[in-house]
Amino acid sequence: MTKGRLLLWSITSALAGFLFGFDTVVISGAEKEIQDLWALSGTMHGWALSSALWGTVLGACFGGIPTKRWGRRKILIFNGILYVVSAIGSGLAWDVSSFIVARFIGGVGIGISTIAAPLFIAEISPAKDRGKLGGLFQFNIVFGILVAYLSNYIIGNLCDIGVGWRWMLGVEAVPAVIYTLMCFSLPESPRWLIVDANRPEEGVEVFRKINPGMSEAEIAELAGSVEATRVPAGKHSKFWTMRMRKPIFFAFLIAFFNQVSGINVILYFAPRLLGLAGMNNALAASISLGVTNLIFTFVGLWLIDRLGRRTLLYIGSAGYILSLGVCAIAFFSFSEFKVVSASIDTITGAEQAMRIERGEGYFSAADKQRAAADYAAARKALADAAASERYKGAKIPLRAP
Repeated sequence: MTKGRLLLWSITSALAGFLFGFDTVVISGAEKEIQDLWALSGTMHGWALSSALWGTVLGACFGGIPTKRWGRRKILIFNGILYVVSAIGSGLAWDVSSFIVARFIGGVGIGISTIAAPLFIAEISPAKDRGKLGGLFQFNIVFGILVAYLSNYIIGNLCDIGVGWRWMLGVEAVPAVIYTLMCFSLPESPRWLIVDANRPEEGVEVFRKINPGMSEAEIAELAGSVEATRVPAGKHSKFWTMRMRKPIFFAFLIAFFNQVSGINVILYFAPRLLGLAGMNNALAASISLGVTNLIFTFVGLWLIDRLGRRTLLYIGSAGYILSLGVCAIAFFSFSEFKVVSASIDTITGAEQAMRIERGEGYFSAADKQRAAADYAAARKALADAAASERYKGAKIPLRAP
């Protein structure tokens, strides 16, 4: 019974990772409609889509402060509320500013959850189960990515294109509410109770629930080892030390290069990129990315203790350099891709110009001028791409996404 309860607690906390993955990728099915609806320039479109990432940076940088002060459980519940507010706000957004604010709020929740959820799981897990229970958070991230692609596909086929994007974003409120309610069943972290809250009796009681096979002497020894990590009042533990400079530097570089590798562009714009590549149903095709991501997460978790972290980093780095490099070369070099891309831009530009002419929504004179200029530029790009000598010999038929 106790093991089942521990697993439930870990899964509940790890659901923050599910919402992380879902919130990150769900925008991929809505981003094009958002750009068209509010006639966003490329720059403004980029700001709108990246608003969640800026919130993530803020939450990750400062999320440790409230997590330490108010406890892991309260912050996990607070994160759930942020996800709910963000999902509903994004779905009901009336202009790009309200959309940016709503997405930013969700990003803050993502950033804080990357600290609070894994920390909580590590602190409630017995040492022998810590690795596999900690892996639940990473698994839920990629599972959330897959479900987001699948959700976008289903909603895209059920709803009108004008409101479908709102449902794509708003549906996240359902798992967010479930997660928030489940978090009320969580105990507080025993380490936080002992070290930060100065409530050792409650911490010991949680340790008893986590380790039912331990004797009272072993529980007391465990609580004592946690108590020994407490930093005396008026002092601060040192993080930036000469001894730690290399591990911290390499940890930063690993995280940095994983983010700038370009994979986020694939995740955020998967349907658009697959459409530019000529896929008939880009929303359906994007599901394959989520499935692949999930499969190789399982492979990575299985290999990590067999090959080691360093070997997997080498393999993973070589893999994304090769695969993303091929994608970039293909879009820059293949005339067929250029023609498909230019034709889609031309269609989109024509639809946007006609929408403005019909007065569907509020658009300024500057919006009208920009839409006309974008349409003219897209037509020229299409003519140039189709006139290419390399394209004239192409045997691959073009299909609209």
